[in-house]
Amino acid sequence: MNIIICGAGRVGFTIAKILSEQGHSITIIDQSSEDIQKIDDLLDVKSIVGKGTYPSILEKANASEADMIIAVTRNDEINMLICQIAFSIFNVQKKIARIRSQDYLNPKFTRVYNKENLPIDVIISPEIEIAKSIQRKLEAPGALDNVPFADNKIRLLEILINDKCPIINIKLNDLTKKFPKLDANIMGVVRDDKFIILKKTDKIIKGDKAYVVINASQMKETLVAFGHNEKISNKILIIGGGNIGFNLAKNLEESFDSARVKIIEKNKERAEFIASELNNTIVINGDALDEEVLMEANLEEVQTVLALTNDDEDNLMVSVLVEKFTNDKSDINEKRTMALINKPNYALLQSSLKIDDFIDPRMNTVSSILKHVHKGTVENAYSILNGEYEVIEAEIIESSELVNKELKNANLPDEIRIGAVLREKEVIIPRSNFVFKKEDIIVLLAKKDFLHVVENMFRISSI
Repeated sequence: MNIIICGAGRVGFTIAKILSEQGHSITIIDQSSEDIQKIDDLLDVKSIVGKGTYPSILEKANASEADMIIAVTRNDEINMLICQIAFSIFNVQKKIARIRSQDYLNPKFTRVYNKENLPIDVIISPEIEIAKSIQRKLEAPGALDNVPFADNKIRLLEILINDKCPIINIKLNDLTKKFPKLDANIMGVVRDDKFIILKKTDKIIKGDKAYVVINASQMKETLVAFGHNEKISNKILIIGGGNIGFNLAKNLEESFDSARVKIIEKNKERAEFIASELNNTIVINGDALDEEVLMEANLEEVQTVLALTNDDEDNLMVSVLVEKFTNDKSDINEKRTMALINKPNYALLQSSLKIDDFIDPRMNTVSSILKHVHKGTVENAYSILNGEYEVIEAEIIESSELVNKELKNANLPDEIRIGAVLREKEVIIPRSNFVFKKEDIIVLLAKKDFLHVVENMFRISSI
């Protein structure tokens, strides 16, 4: 597939890296010669210094032959204009734009996004996607991530294996005997920064990050089986009332009836605005780095603290303050802390700072885009280890080679693992004698080098 990416920031760079490694032909455009030089030094892609809004630059990028354009510059209006020009002049069929401004995303105005007005096929809002991701983490306490598939009936959980996990050192093929009610499929683990697809005779060990496909109705039971019995937080403190914090609070008001949410926002005007837009959320105008402000928020009763400002350093410092505050007061229960971090190097500080989870906005955006690169019956995709592996949701169609074939006879490479199947309304964790049928929704894991096998399996061709 020929893909043009406009914007060579962290998101643009990551998308270009992942897609080029998957075998796509990538051209990346950016005004910054410094960012383009970094691209040239590190990636095997075509790069152009210039404005993506200039028809001459898009022509230089061979836009008339492009299957897709992805506009992820730092400016909403530029991203929108890029899509317009790509369609009007070069007839690019698939156009994806990152749009951050909430006004552009107002449901009242979505009718503007069509071929007659603004021809944008897919709008990616990082702030909305991150807010949804955090909410899913809150729904699965004990899990590092919680990703929905198959109309929310199947979930992918990322679970840290600690010494409380009862299935440590048990062979995978013995798990069903010891835990007959466990309706889950362990796809693999991240161990020593490498992803390992486990065989039936392999064991999970302490320190693994396990990726587990489950029946969504068995979320709590699965987490308990993996040694996590944490309760869902209903007392939540959000630091930062920007688009992420605001959208999260709004989502929690709509879906968490028992949630008691507070927001600390430094900017007075912004604090007043979000207070007027939210119904049941308490908004405090103040600096969360001030311990008195944290005390005003009744930190002692808060169960989860989410540091979601636009400043990485502030998010780290607030999390450290919360940890110090908790340690200084023996009567305060241990809190779950999450921090939004844009700079990847800060991830090295997580364990030393005792922050429970770092939220990477880049990979949220990348995963949102990746699922639209695949054509046909692929409905969803989730990236693991910067695109080394993908968890994919796809539907079996009549022409698929899987139809009426048993799993054990499907001749799947070891690098592809079937996780779960949705058949009508039933979630099935398939065993070796499972027979695939037309219209089955499949959730599978695939290494990046074998995505072409997946596409062929589901009769998916490039755009």
